[in-house]
Amino acid sequence: MTATVRRQRPRRLACWALMAVLLADQLALSDTLAVMSVDLGSESMKVAIVKPGVPMEIVLNKESRRKTPVIVTLKENERFFGDSAASMAIKSPKATLRYFQHLLGKQEDNPHVALYRARFPEHELGFDPQRQTVYFQISPQLQFSPEEVLGMVLNYSRSLAEDFAEQPIKDAVITVPAFFNQAERRAVLQAARMAGLKVLQLINDNTATALSYGVFRRKDINTTAQNIMFYDMGSGSTVCTIVTYQTVKTKEAGMQPQLQIRGVGFDRTLGGLEMELRLREHLAGLFNEQRKGQRVKDVRENPRAMAKLLREANRLKTVLSANADHMAQIEGLMDDVDFKAKVTRVEFEELCADLFERVARPVQQALQSAEMNLDEIEQVILVGGATRVPKVQEVLLKAVGKEELGKNINADEAAAMGAVYQAAALSKAFKVKPFIVRDAVIYPILVEFTREVEEEPGVHSLKHNRRVLFSRMGPYPQRKVITFNRYSHDFNFHVNYGDLGFLGPKDLRVFGSQNLTTVKLKGVGESFKKYPDYESKGIKAHFNLDESGVLSLDRVESVFETLVEDSPEEESTLTKLGNTISSLFGGGTTPDTKENGTDTIQEEEESPAEGSKDEPGEQVELKEETEAPVEDTSQPSPPEPKGDAAADGEKATDKENGGKSEAQKPNEKGEAESEGIPLAPEEEKKQKSARKQRMIEEVGVELVVLDLPDLSEDELAQSAQKLQDLTVRDLEKQEREKAANSLEAFIFETQDKLYQPEYQEVSTTEQREEISGKLSAASTWLEDEGFGATTVMLKEKLAELRKLCQGLFFRVEERKKWPERLSALDSLLNHSSMFLKGARLIPEMDQIFTEVEMTTLEKVINETWAWKNATMAEQAKLPTTEKPVLLSKDIEAKMMALDREVQYLLNKAKFTKPRPRPKDKNGTRAEPPLNASEQGEKVIRPPGRTEDAKPISEPEKETPGSEPADTEPLELEGPGAESEQKEEPTEQKRTLKNDEL
Repeated sequence: MTATVRRQRPRRLACWALMAVLLADQLALSDTLAVMSVDLGSESMKVAIVKPGVPMEIVLNKESRRKTPVIVTLKENERFFGDSAASMAIKSPKATLRYFQHLLGKQEDNPHVALYRARFPEHELGFDPQRQTVYFQISPQLQFSPEEVLGMVLNYSRSLAEDFAEQPIKDAVITVPAFFNQAERRAVLQAARMAGLKVLQLINDNTATALSYGVFRRKDINTTAQNIMFYDMGSGSTVCTIVTYQTVKTKEAGMQPQLQIRGVGFDRTLGGLEMELRLREHLAGLFNEQRKGQRVKDVRENPRAMAKLLREANRLKTVLSANADHMAQIEGLMDDVDFKAKVTRVEFEELCADLFERVARPVQQALQSAEMNLDEIEQVILVGGATRVPKVQEVLLKAVGKEELGKNINADEAAAMGAVYQAAALSKAFKVKPFIVRDAVIYPILVEFTREVEEEPGVHSLKHNRRVLFSRMGPYPQRKVITFNRYSHDFNFHVNYGDLGFLGPKDLRVFGSQNLTTVKLKGVGESFKKYPDYESKGIKAHFNLDESGVLSLDRVESVFETLVEDSPEEESTLTKLGNTISSLFGGGTTPDTKENGTDTIQEEEESPAEGSKDEPGEQVELKEETEAPVEDTSQPSPPEPKGDAAADGEKATDKENGGKSEAQKPNEKGEAESEGIPLAPEEEKKQKSARKQRMIEEVGVELVVLDLPDLSEDELAQSAQKLQDLTVRDLEKQEREKAANSLEAFIFETQDKLYQPEYQEVSTTEQREEISGKLSAASTWLEDEGFGATTVMLKEKLAELRKLCQGLFFRVEERKKWPERLSALDSLLNHSSMFLKGARLIPEMDQIFTEVEMTTLEKVINETWAWKNATMAEQAKLPTTEKPVLLSKDIEAKMMALDREVQYLLNKAKFTKPRPRPKDKNGTRAEPPLNASEQGEKVIRPPGRTEDAKPISEPEKETPGSEPADTEPLELEGPGAESEQKEEPTEQKRTLKNDEL
């Protein structure tokens, strides 16, 4: 018995540990119950939330619209967002920023920066020499980087979501264009950090759209692959995506739907904005022609006029999508001169003829990257606002060769809904049906390094090696390990983009630097000196391409191995405890179990890049740590690691100082068993007596970022504080405006009330004149000095006026409440008196109330009647202008006291069991025992037998604590039952009376 108890102690400890973990998770989730997604488009954004009871809903902004313009107006003392900023674009075009996402992650010499200057000449772009980027110079005191402006927008989107969800939100999934490179993705993440958002994932907008399409058509997905093409033309760019839907078998949840991105094609500048700019230029030319000969300046030199023309061009493009022609008109375009001109759809299509020629290119790029043809595409679905242009649909339909284009998806909100579904799946607060997402790498990434080789004795040369780390259209997230086998000293290697030949020369210039990072390793030589007797297994660099598509170098290790004699020792108590806890959580102590508990690493060697052959013996290997869903039931693979969680799991096994040892697994690659070679008996004995011991030494890493330097922690903190200060200033301004509005509203409403009869009835002329004078003085003060008054001063002035009018308002409110309160009190008194009268009529043998209880109720009823009569008589003597003595709160208190007494007696009557009936002279019960088979049956006596001759039935045995069997009245026949049948209606009637009360 003792041994059994001892064996259970570790199990109990494990259970307590599990409970502690679950409790900690619940406490951590208490503040993060709602999550949000932001579909960040070039022109507008859509915000969606998920919270308990509200599954996937689009957030309405302050104007009750489902999408919000991505526009910010920045002035010295105020800031506007969304529709408010859009209305300010004409008054303050220089301070109104839009389409600033096109500048994210780009240096000053990028062609997109020059294009932005040409499109929006009213903005002054400054130069940051440290990062070689640009910033918005609004005034000498106001300057903001594109990341800071985006941070403001993200913070505003969070405020909209929090107002809609009525709770704080920190977790978010943000959509980005699929063609964003590493620098652009890092810029978005930095902007989110400035806004105080925790980014669960940066999801490509085409992937979010595909996820939304699949989630709402889950039942249509089966084991047969379905290829769908999504053509997304938005305001700023166009992306064409080929997605494959099918169900696959997973290790955890069985058959689950999956989407896989197979091909992507894009055009960074093809979109609705370019069409609007062409229309704006056309309208500007028409206006100049109308004023030709009047010696006036060009309208293009007037920023306000150009802002008006751009707004009209946007409206005109939308109208021409449904009409053959339309009249463009602007009042007071420039110098108080109105503009009016007719524009036809044919003219619009001629202006954008070269743009329509580019519509088919993303389709061809997507098919080429997917290595598919149009016959394999089942459907082409339109996404994005610019696809509503008829000419775009016409050209696209001809390019894809289909009968029709699919329009069975919400072109504006699909990405937001897909992103918020992913946010719910990533959040620990929600449980959603699994939907596997396998995104694809657009730009390949490789590792380059140079090593000195000896081709001939005494002749040394440098050899340049290239190894593809993440191939084009390969799935992510995934981890890769690259092993350098021929280095015993410190060295450097480079991480760069791979072959970008699919991009044209112009796109390559826009892409920016093709070099990502230079990695400098320090401590390789020291690690070799530390383990001279060990065999080197190479320098291993662990790379991670996370869910957001952002590349990181987790760690670099120097790995050594040796054979040691196996000397098993007695397991300690802690080891046994750990093994027991592991078994409880589904683990085991098999040799294949990892020390850190992570999944088995799937190793896969990749061939060298084209044109870089290694010399014989060169062994630079790549190992892949990603795992895909199981498609073959015979060889299931472990689940794919999830981002930071998997990274933390691996980092937990590292030692910051010194090495670590781990047993070599018998099934690890590189041993004879994995190669299919049977072991000889001597080798088996040798393997039993000796085992491989691995030592891992951490290698120092210095990263030199080459594409775009990230902001330092200090710079990020300064930018976050700058945005926080602006937010606080906005909140203070809103609070002051609210206080001023409240004061102004109180003055006007009270002045109007002074003339209403109900207020004049309870006040004297002198009182009304005093209040009116104070209100007039406050109104004058608000008009003259209120603009400079602080929030505290406004609130104090309002509190002073409310105190002055408090007595007047109190008297009016009391008189309004009297009829309803007094009527309720009278009704309660009447019902209570009737209840007391009925209670006293109950026969003594059935009485359930004591005399003390009924006397107490009678006393309360009498006291309430007396209080009411006396108070109303006293109130009738008082003038209406005095404070009343009959108060609504006193009436409510009396009602509560009386209701409490009545409810006490009603509850007693409800839960009291009826008393058992006395037995008759023969010792039988007055009622037969409760029996379902006998209930309602007639008793037929045999002929010649009287009631007195009826045999005496044996009384039933009652179990202790059980209710008597005769608690329910039964229908009886014959003598002796008559009395019960007569009493039953009375009791039933009394019960109904009590229920009425």
